[in-house]
Amino acid sequence: MGLNLSGRTALVTGATGELGRVMVRTLAACGADVVIQYNSNEAKAQELKAEIEGTGRRALIVQADITNEQSINAMRDKVTAELGHVDIVVANAVIQYKWTSVLEQSAEDYVGQFESCVLQSVFLAKAFIPAMIEKGAGRMIGINTECAMQNFPTQSAYVAGKRGMDGVYRILAKEVGEHQITVNQIAPGWTISERDRTNGTEKSEGYEASVALKRRGTDQEIANAVAFLASDLSSFITGAYIPVCGGNVMPTI
Repeated sequence: MGLNLSGRTALVTGATGELGRVMVRTLAACGADVVIQYNSNEAKAQELKAEIEGTGRRALIVQADITNEQSINAMRDKVTAELGHVDIVVANAVIQYKWTSVLEQSAEDYVGQFESCVLQSVFLAKAFIPAMIEKGAGRMIGINTECAMQNFPTQSAYVAGKRGMDGVYRILAKEVGEHQITVNQIAPGWTISERDRTNGTEKSEGYEASVALKRRGTDQEIANAVAFLASDLSSFITGAYIPVCGGNVMPTI
């Protein structure tokens, strides 16, 4: 039994990032055509597009501001005109900032996390879910974080944004479920990416000691979970927050 996404179009936001590019490659390897959303790294987007097209899949790159509703709607219109309706939306992009204590974190950082976690998800849903409703099928996948369960010092802006995002996804899952649209979240742990392999920073004994599997996960393992949730194999899973962190955090019942 394999993951077959043939005939489907997947959009990944933050697609040129460390995790996003592996998601794009994996979804394409499963048969999907892909939309590569980027903010500023056009060179990496072009490189990724050429790589995907070299495998025989269609790829479209779109520059868009994921915190701006008009920009997301313009992206939707471009994608629809060139590739048709999107079947799978992966909300992966997030604003990066310097972590510090609640007393020292700027208000702008909290606003940025709200915009890139909560509003991105709302704008993507408004832009792409209506077509999924007409089709009677679709997948929306948000990339959350294990930090939302850890609540460690200096994580406040990030956790606030991701926990707000969590509320949107759980409610959206109930609102659109009758149309056979699933809405789920993946929560990566501290993940090994291409940057780590280049810099030789894959190991972290302190972090790994708290992980049940005693290692860090890889970008490919996160992308595998995305592909699973995008596929028909996950057709009866919705409203879920799924840690992909080797057991470092475990939701309870």
